[in-house]
Amino acid sequence: MKRFFQLAAIALGSMVVLGFGGIYGASMYYSSQRGQGCASCHEMSSYVTAGHDSPHRAMGCMECHDARLSTKLRHTWVHLTRAWPEEIRLREVDVLEMTANCRTCHQEEYSKWQAGPHSATYTQIFTNATHNSQRRLMEDCLRCHGMYFNGSIRDLVQPQNTVGPWRLVHARLADQPTMPCESCHWIHREGAPETKPAARISVADAPVHDTLAFFDRRETMHFAAASLTIPQLYDGPHRLDVSQDPRQGICYQCHAPREPETGSAAAANSWGMQAGSGDDRTPMGVHEGLSCFSCHNGHNENARASCKTCHPQMSHCGIDVEKMDTTYLKAGSPHNIHWVKCTDCHQHGIPRKKAASPTQAQRRSMPGKNG
Repeated sequence: MKRFFQLAAIALGSMVVLGFGGIYGASMYYSSQRGQGCASCHEMSSYVTAGHDSPHRAMGCMECHDARLSTKLRHTWVHLTRAWPEEIRLREVDVLEMTANCRTCHQEEYSKWQAGPHSATYTQIFTNATHNSQRRLMEDCLRCHGMYFNGSIRDLVQPQNTVGPWRLVHARLADQPTMPCESCHWIHREGAPETKPAARISVADAPVHDTLAFFDRRETMHFAAASLTIPQLYDGPHRLDVSQDPRQGICYQCHAPREPETGSAAAANSWGMQAGSGDDRTPMGVHEGLSCFSCHNGHNENARASCKTCHPQMSHCGIDVEKMDTTYLKAGSPHNIHWVKCTDCHQHGIPRKKAASPTQAQRRSMPGKNG
């Protein structure tokens, strides 16, 4: 009997050693093959092929995706039991872990994103007392914040009221970003590798990067920026000149206007969607026709240096525009920089453009100089 238990223990130990040895051996194999071994499971072959045709074709699967032992065991179990879904989708935990890996290659972009509003955490967005006391959280919040969350708004935040105090159901999400890199980037999209242009590209002619796309939570898929619609908007009855910069199509997925409210002048006169409604930030007034990217950096939304791009060269009044009473100068200003008009400040008539002094005119005529 004693010998039986000894043999059983040896057999069990051997199985454990062989099991772990096999798993680690497979891990070493996959790592050495830069993920090519993932294609040996037929349900993953199409994704591996897409990766090889994407701008990230030089990357191995394990350089972006979670490669922990627990993940490999889960994948192995799903494969052996043939329990994979018709279309394989990343879980939120997978996406969040990939976001940290983006920093390995895209350090500048990652640091800009982390310093800007699009890196807002679940705590900052969903337990904000000021917002939640004025407007009840709803499913549509997840369209832009937490689009990869696997559940409903009730599974994310409690209580569901405007009284609070509010808490996250999953404490692990507290410091995690609600808008990770894959919210606006389609990593496996077919396209050429990114290269730096030989010459400076103007804002109007900036290329649409091959990975730029919006992840739609309802369809659980990415839509390329170039395929997204730029809405036609109005300022009262005036049809606005809206920039057709295709990158802006992504901005409109979250910073979207609303249909005119019943009883409003816009609804009564069928003027169409009004700029500035909802969370829309479409430029009008003196900045009509500008793209979001004319002023904002794509990753951190920083616009602090944007005025210098056009002013004072294009200033009509000779005043330092950075010191004008707008939301650029101070957040509480009644003159929103997105739709400020000359008449907002010059209510008694727009003054004539000041003539440049002889010294200023001479400076402006010199190459590389501006007034």
